[in-house]
Amino acid sequence: MAEKNVLLIGAKETFLIKVLEKKIIESGANVVFAPWSVDSINQNWATTSLVILYMDTGDLPKSDIISFLSDKMRDDEKGMFIIGDKNDILDIQDRFDQELIYKIFYRPLDNEDFVKTLGDVLNKIQAGEFKKSILVVDDDANYLGIVREWLKNDYKVSMVSSGMQAIKWLGKNKADLILLDHEMPVTSGPQVLEMLRADSETSSIPVIFLTGKGDKESVMKVVALKPEGYFLKTIQKDELLKNLEEFFLKRK
Repeated sequence: MAEKNVLLIGAKETFLIKVLEKKIIESGANVVFAPWSVDSINQNWATTSLVILYMDTGDLPKSDIISFLSDKMRDDEKGMFIIGDKNDILDIQDRFDQELIYKIFYRPLDNEDFVKTLGDVLNKIQAGEFKKSILVVDDDANYLGIVREWLKNDYKVSMVSSGMQAIKWLGKNKADLILLDHEMPVTSGPQVLEMLRADSETSSIPVIFLTGKGDKESVMKVVALKPEGYFLKTIQKDELLKNLEEFFLKRK
């Protein structure tokens, strides 16, 4: 299981920061302190699970650091806690995508609430609950297994083997993207897409078709249904991951 690594960012490593570091370690996580600089943040970014931005009264990060951190979190889909005085937090919180701010803590910090929330969020991150959710629909069990192995480290992957199972699954769960087999028995991919578009609960979920036919006529039939795109089933792992990354970046 991946380690729980916290990147604690502040103006300087004060006594209060050291107390906070101790609380983080007591919660079972690792913590690295980084001052407000691009180099310091980048140095420990790759292994970071969660960012904590700590502000002393009136001592806010400069605009370039806020912009850099905001872009970095958005691109790599990392989330953050913000700790500071209410007025200081009001000054900067709108500079970050709100879905990336897991929790705001006002000073003086409620240590018990902080430790509990930190543990809960890190556990959810480990379980992949903050990853983009992809539902893969295909009647070929072997292909489902291959795609799951390719995607599981980067996405929260769910699999079903028929169109009706997909409709049933979506009645209880949410997906950020559906990879839908175009050629399935009983309920075909186009029929599933039609049902999804007819239901207000699922009409906005993006669908990318998976197809085994790469000839022009077959591709034109797929494109005519106006999905968000299509992937040939001959696609390899690296290309699939690259295309999915580009897809989600375009939708931000």
